[in-house]
Amino acid sequence: MPAVAVIGAQWGDEGKGKVVDILAEHADVVVRFQGGNNAGHTLVVGDETTIVHLIPSGVLQGKPCVIGNGVVVDPWVLIEERDALRARGFLADDDQLKISDRAHLILPYHRAIDVARETMRGGAAIGTTGRGIGPTYEDKMARDGIRFADLLDEQTFPDMLRDAVERKNRYLTELLGGTAIPFDNVLDDCLRVRDALAVHVIDSSVFLDKALASGRRVLFEGGQGTMLDVDHGTYPFVTSSNTVSGAISTGAGVAPDRIGTVVGMCKAYTTRVGAGPFPTELLDEDGARLQKDGSEFGATTGRPRRCGWFDAVVVRQAARLNGLHGLAVTKLDVLTGFEKIRVCTAYELDGKRIDSFPAGRAAVERVRPVYEELPGWSEQLDRARSLDDLPKNARRYVQALEDLTGVPSFLVSVGARRRETILLRNPFAS
Repeated sequence: MPAVAVIGAQWGDEGKGKVVDILAEHADVVVRFQGGNNAGHTLVVGDETTIVHLIPSGVLQGKPCVIGNGVVVDPWVLIEERDALRARGFLADDDQLKISDRAHLILPYHRAIDVARETMRGGAAIGTTGRGIGPTYEDKMARDGIRFADLLDEQTFPDMLRDAVERKNRYLTELLGGTAIPFDNVLDDCLRVRDALAVHVIDSSVFLDKALASGRRVLFEGGQGTMLDVDHGTYPFVTSSNTVSGAISTGAGVAPDRIGTVVGMCKAYTTRVGAGPFPTELLDEDGARLQKDGSEFGATTGRPRRCGWFDAVVVRQAARLNGLHGLAVTKLDVLTGFEKIRVCTAYELDGKRIDSFPAGRAAVERVRPVYEELPGWSEQLDRARSLDDLPKNARRYVQALEDLTGVPSFLVSVGARRRETILLRNPFAS
């Protein structure tokens, strides 16, 4: 299929960076369509680890990378990321990085508002990264945002920015008790950003339409995961954008019928960062072991990830919402050494069995996981390159995940490196 999407099927941090990097070898263009620099994708090639926050993970394969209009962009972070990659020989050609002229800018007052509001919430904080993502999306929905097209308009931009800074400063100082941001400083910084990034700004929807029409293979890379979707996740402990596959159309400017195959990313267990419900969370030695052996610390914030057993209810919801054609199961190797492994097959809520994730915040807090227990294995998996190379119980575990979610496996990861991967089905050949 000419277009493939990689979507997080849990609470994010499922290993999308590695899988996008692998699939990008078969793609011609790689696209981010939502989120911001609150997403961090970790890539391990050889002995070198790369973390990208805005630029699509296909960058290490030398493919053109597009930041779609659905992404909110901190231009200072983007410049730092771009320049660091250039120093290593990537993005040498300006045409390899493209930014939608309709993407919204994260500006200093967005970050200040984000931090000030989380501070005011105290114990009720929702666990944002403080990067200004939410306030930028708020401005977008309120039709009060500033886009790259505005930044490039030399005549109107200064007045637009002045008006925004004045209004945000009133909000910061009078309601949030924060410190005003000097307009002149922001303007000077924005003009430098414009000089640095203008060469990359295009109408990315037109570019992608032409690419797809000509038969080029396009890979869409999601940020975060389905359970952090602002509509379908564990609200209000979610991100500020739509993370499901339907957001590709709005966030990249392509029609829904252009998306051929959707791959759902899931770990062989479950993690989440920050506050919010987590039915299978382990607050015992098993949870601590998963966190340690899986190096479960956020790529963006460094915060330790909460860990628990695989939750098939969550992944089934992701399969339904995203139209998943296949799973990419990561970190199977982390389960090596467990004598018994548990998998959540359903929930119990107020004495009744349920098979879907409830919407109500109080109801979610009351659900109890219904577990099935599977035998573990002790063999190391990092040298496996086919399912036949896996020990019997590891193969049985992968099959159980397929049976419980109703989705076949396209890929199984048995280590952090590119080569430590079992590619069962190339979605571009589907």
